[in-house]
Amino acid sequence: MRFRLLLLPLALLLGCQPDSEQLGTVQVRDDLGRALTVPIRPRRVLALAPSMTEMLYAVADTATIVARVPQDNYPAAVYRKPVVNNYPLDLEKLVLLKPDIVFTIEGITSVDDAQRLKELGIAVYYQRYHRVEDVFKGIEDVGRLLRREAQAKHLADSLRQQLKALAASAPQVAAPPNVLAITWQDPIYCYGQNTLFTDEIRLAGGQNAITETFPQPYPALTREYVLKLNPEVLLGGRFGKLDSTFFKNYPELRRIKAYQSRRVFAITGNLMERPGPRVVEAVRELQGILLSKHIQTKTVMSSPAETSRSGQ
Repeated sequence: MRFRLLLLPLALLLGCQPDSEQLGTVQVRDDLGRALTVPIRPRRVLALAPSMTEMLYAVADTATIVARVPQDNYPAAVYRKPVVNNYPLDLEKLVLLKPDIVFTIEGITSVDDAQRLKELGIAVYYQRYHRVEDVFKGIEDVGRLLRREAQAKHLADSLRQQLKALAASAPQVAAPPNVLAITWQDPIYCYGQNTLFTDEIRLAGGQNAITETFPQPYPALTREYVLKLNPEVLLGGRFGKLDSTFFKNYPELRRIKAYQSRRVFAITGNLMERPGPRVVEAVRELQGILLSKHIQTKTVMSSPAETSRSGQ
């Protein structure tokens, strides 16, 4: 009953939008297969995921971006936009902004919230990514929806060329190193097989140490499971920092190859976590870590200094 009372003023707000703003509509389907009706020429857009906000800034006329979410921090111009909370979703504030399309990614916005917005006349467009190429296609999809096809195609093609050059320079080894990337220490959450990280690390010249596909994309692993994986490279923090926190809490994990050879590295969270236009930078950073690993392997006995590509 409380939600029904909320819907009435929100619906009235939506009804105040002039028809001339719409300029006609078109039927589309998002990456989840959901049918949506969107304006032919959207004039007001926003994203509920930082990666999608970055995509909008790379493709859209930035004047059409009407808001940001609290996690947005790139590019710097995003700070000039008003904030809409995405978790929990501030439905009333979002509706007041009268967006033509709301962009999000699978797992960030609940389907129930998307359905509520659809009932209020606001289309929620989901994207889904399994491979880096899916990100490039996502950029092109945004371009088509916003009638910015040329800008989007130019960006996507440029990123494809950059990625091709990176892949060509990846370390040529008989067995790509097994890499475990942790996102949380207690409990131990990691990037699973069914995350974009698997494709990113493959393109960088390594492989995800987690080969099993769990129901959750970021599974919680036991210490016994990590010992069984025995990763050659561990991502998630500088060696010194993790030695005094992560490995102090789980001393038995000092037996893994990554610790023994000090191949423990920090990564830039914003790059790893966001499937947006900077995805090639993420692959580049991972490749740099793996190249550092190969150099370090030759000198680890005489020079065990830790290596870190970037702070987190």
